[in-house]
Amino acid sequence: MRTHNASDHHIATAAWLVLVGLAPSSGATAQTSEAAGDDGAYYVYVAAESEDRVDLIRFDGTSASLLDSVSVGRFPTEIDGPHGLAVDPSGERWYVTLAHGNPFGVVVSYSTATNRPEASAELGFFPATMQVTPAGLLFAANFNLHGDHVPSSVSVVDVGSMIEIAQIPTCTMPHGSRLTADGSRHYSACMMDEALVELDAHRLEVSRMMHLAPGHERPMEVDGAASMATMGDGPRCSPTWAHPNADGSRVYVACNKNAEVLEIDADSWTIARRFTTEPGPYNLDITPDGTRLVVTYKSSHKTGVWDLETGREVARIDNTRRLPHGIAVSPDSRYAFISVEGVGGEPGTVDVIDLERGEKVASVDVGKQAGGIAFWRGGAP
Repeated sequence: MRTHNASDHHIATAAWLVLVGLAPSSGATAQTSEAAGDDGAYYVYVAAESEDRVDLIRFDGTSASLLDSVSVGRFPTEIDGPHGLAVDPSGERWYVTLAHGNPFGVVVSYSTATNRPEASAELGFFPATMQVTPAGLLFAANFNLHGDHVPSSVSVVDVGSMIEIAQIPTCTMPHGSRLTADGSRHYSACMMDEALVELDAHRLEVSRMMHLAPGHERPMEVDGAASMATMGDGPRCSPTWAHPNADGSRVYVACNKNAEVLEIDADSWTIARRFTTEPGPYNLDITPDGTRLVVTYKSSHKTGVWDLETGREVARIDNTRRLPHGIAVSPDSRYAFISVEGVGGEPGTVDVIDLERGEKVASVDVGKQAGGIAFWRGGAP
């Protein structure tokens, strides 16, 4: 953890705001964003990592459209790589991690009323996925793609002051930063260490770990520095995402190499069920009503919808382009919004899946290499 003081923070924030010039967003006007969400439509933010921009998408139940585009890069001659997105529980701010830092990455807060930056905080190497607790703490996984594969951390930021208050050592390449609904527990997956990590979000420390190598799943010792598992030469899970269900009784983990999603009993810390998937399960989300699990299959360019009561896949949808990435499910459990990266010179895409019908009902092009995606607001008033 780096040390901070109030003076340094205010200077850094001022420098950031001068750098971006508080320029209005490049698509529709800020007033468009201020009025959004009062018309029964759905609104989603999506990051374009190869274009240093974040797009605001509107879906009216029939068609999806690009409402606004926001430039989020700091340096005109370099790609800063916006990777993760989050909207705070109040809906008043959205946050984006700029991953390609020099040397560290940052998280920047924006007003949803104006889509203009407000403050920033320095994080670790290549910060990726993040989420905000009801108490106002932001947890960001420092994925760290730079240099050797060494243990990294999860940063904790007080969003009121936008100051990093802790860096919790976890594992190599932590990813899939997700919290229980009450904000008491945080989960991330360690791609290179074959492990699931649980943090106590109040004490800001590792509470439990689980080794995930296929056939060798077991609880791991936690020694305060989060002891690492040895990958070895055997079968690999290579977990890319961890997501607790609505009541926190289950944690779902995407095993990217093993084409499997694991359901873990959070009380007994054992494997409860295994779901065999299409190749390359990558990101996960669960409907707020707890009935459906949505999985992007990055290798087969599809999205799967699973019935969690029966444990069966009830729909498998072809995505508009290749490399589906992130998922944001609407609070009414009706729609899943899928970010699709595309390849080469293709634009990114957001596909909208009707979870009741199990089919894609709308698509809209966004910036290149669409990745992080977060639901803002909407649905029936």
